[in-house]
Amino acid sequence: MTINIIKCSLEDSRKLQEISYETFNDTFRHQNSPENMNAYLERAFNLEQLEKELSNISSQFFFVYFNHEVAGYLKVNTNDAQTEEMGDESLEIERIYIKNKFQKHGLGKYLLNKAMEIAMDRNKMKIWLGVWEKNENAIAFYKKMGFVQTGAHSFYMGDEEQIDFIMTKTLI
Repeated sequence: MTINIIKCSLEDSRKLQEISYETFNDTFRHQNSPENMNAYLERAFNLEQLEKELSNISSQFFFVYFNHEVAGYLKVNTNDAQTEEMGDESLEIERIYIKNKFQKHGLGKYLLNKAMEIAMDRNKMKIWLGVWEKNENAIAFYKKMGFVQTGAHSFYMGDEEQIDFIMTKTLI
C-alpha cells in the first residue's frame, strides 16, 4: 500500500473537476434534489471557477494517491481565501473528499494531518472547517480528530439553504 500527497497545479484543473464532481455527487446526491445538486456542481466546480481557486496564492489543493491512483483531494485556505472571517491565525479546510472505493483506508486522516502540518508550518493557531449538519459520519470523524463545534453558517445547495456546523481545532 502506497499513499502519496501531491500539490495540484493549474494543469490539474480537469482532473480536479472530475474528482470534485464524483466525490461531491457521491457524498450528497442521496439527500438533495437533482436540480440543486446540478446547480451547485456547475457553480462550484466549473473549470473557470477551479482555475481561479487554483491560481489564488491563499488556497492550496492536494491530491492523495492510493497505490498510484487518485483517491481524493484536500483544499485549504488562509487569509482572505477563507470562506468565513476567522483571522490571520486560522487555516480553513474547505474541502476534504475521498472517493467511495478508497474510504476506510485512513486517507481522510492522512489529508487532515497534511492540513495540520501546513497550518503549523505557517504558524497558525487554529484550523477550522464547515461540515453539513446532516453529515453524521464526517462530524463523528472530526470530533474523533479533536475538533469541536464552535458555530454554524448557511450553505446553499442550489436554492436550498442548509446549515454547516463550524468545527475548530486549536493547534499547540
